[in-house]
Amino acid sequence: MTKFSVLDLVPVREGGSLSDAFAASAALAKKAEELGCVRFWVAEHHAMDGIAGGATSVVLAHIGNATNTIRIGAGGIMLPNHTPFQIAEQFGTLDALFPGRVDLGLGRAPGAGPELQRALRKNLAQASERFPQDVIELRALLTGDVELPVTATPGLGAKVEMWMLGSSLFGAQLAANLGMPYAFAAHFAPDHLDEALAVYRREFQPSDALTEPYVMVAMNVFAAHTRAEAELIASSQQQAFVSLRTGKPGRLMPPIPGYLDSLPAQARAMLAHVGQAGAVGTPADVRAHIEAFVSRTRADEILLCGSTYDPQARLTTLELTLDVIHSELTV
Repeated sequence: MTKFSVLDLVPVREGGSLSDAFAASAALAKKAEELGCVRFWVAEHHAMDGIAGGATSVVLAHIGNATNTIRIGAGGIMLPNHTPFQIAEQFGTLDALFPGRVDLGLGRAPGAGPELQRALRKNLAQASERFPQDVIELRALLTGDVELPVTATPGLGAKVEMWMLGSSLFGAQLAANLGMPYAFAAHFAPDHLDEALAVYRREFQPSDALTEPYVMVAMNVFAAHTRAEAELIASSQQQAFVSLRTGKPGRLMPPIPGYLDSLPAQARAMLAHVGQAGAVGTPADVRAHIEAFVSRTRADEILLCGSTYDPQARLTTLELTLDVIHSELTV
């Protein structure tokens, strides 16, 4: 049976505050735990006015304190932005605070321009090239499977579940070679989904952490009692996608009735392309889309994404989705 989890970008809404964003994420995590989700992930983004997850490990401590049993983790940490030692310490600390509950998803793409690179004091091109070696070093810092000249404390011995994230064949191949579970970011980059999953499963090498391939795929889901209402609440994230693709990212905006119809053809096509890994509609609509997506991907787990301007709409989406899944999902 397919499992379900939640990815939250910790969105900052127009007219809202950072404190509001963190409170909404904690409430969403509590709801996800109540509904039986496996894990709640937060994604690292920097220098974006509309996303508050930059200090990811700190946000995860907030989420951990607000919940009791659900796994908490990064989806993901962009390792080129950091050193393996720093991340080992941070997630070793989280594991000590929330034993047996911590995931560490790792990504290669820093997504940073020259100004952010200077702020981070990093040559991100070089750091990206070192990514495979840094993943191995980070794993060694946590597990001790390779002797290193320095010990991370906290870090060494932490029972952190490491994941590889990706939206291309590179991440799939690395996850397979290292025997790691693999999460594919289909919610914003669906192009290589089928090929990447095939590569991962075909090339997978068992490890001490994982004996068989394990796949999680992210998809955007917006559910409401009527299709029109679901399309309305989805329009806030659609605005965010359009703003990001046109180089004008900002805070999450209120929904706009008929937003898709107001867009030029190119923007509508972009959203339709991203929407192939998504579901917008009534609970029955959402169920049908999720069933088809699980059938296509054979995913072991689905990572539910989708920011809404009204935090209550995200809670309602999650509740309606999980209710219909638990009662009707047949895949």
